[in-house]
Amino acid sequence: MEELSGKGGFSRRGFIRGFGLSSGAIGAGLLEPEVAEAQAAPATAGPGEVPITLKINGKVHKLNVEPRVTLLDALRNHLDMTGAKRVCDRGTCGACTVIKDSKVVYACTVLAIDAQGSDIQTIEGLSAGTKPHPVVEAFVDNDAQQCGYCTPGFVMATKGFLDRNPNPNYEQVKQGLSGNICRCGTYVGVRKAALEAAKTMKGGRNA
Repeated sequence: MEELSGKGGFSRRGFIRGFGLSSGAIGAGLLEPEVAEAQAAPATAGPGEVPITLKINGKVHKLNVEPRVTLLDALRNHLDMTGAKRVCDRGTCGACTVIKDSKVVYACTVLAIDAQGSDIQTIEGLSAGTKPHPVVEAFVDNDAQQCGYCTPGFVMATKGFLDRNPNPNYEQVKQGLSGNICRCGTYVGVRKAALEAAKTMKGGRNA
């Protein structure tokens, strides 16, 4: 005996059987295309692209993005600034670190539309010109990179840290850069690079 639910004699088995027949008809191409499409996937809707303006490394960029697009995706997919890396996409690894209004942030946790009006610095800005930033040079001098995937995030985190703490000791550097993860384990080199950069920058006056 089939199970009934309700006074109208609605059968759970009948519903499942009907659903299976409908799915089979869609798969076999027996339904009209528009009917099959409507039954196979419900229509979804969301806000479209909107124009935004971002100030990055001193330059103004105008682009169109959906409101859901993160600053990381705007940088990588819309502006071809691929220094910030996508790894965890959950705000935990630090590979996408940038500096926003003098504060170190994970670009994957910031909506691009909310970054309007902010002064954003990326790794591309530290390597522009004829001479790399002291932090970049210190990373090279101390072999503070292996695969290099996390390196841009570490460089930006180090730059932001030294801007706030121009004369740190080793333990302060260790704590200050704890928000970034390196799977290759180059932490010692990174910390030495931060200390060297601090000396070279002479109190963080070189930007």
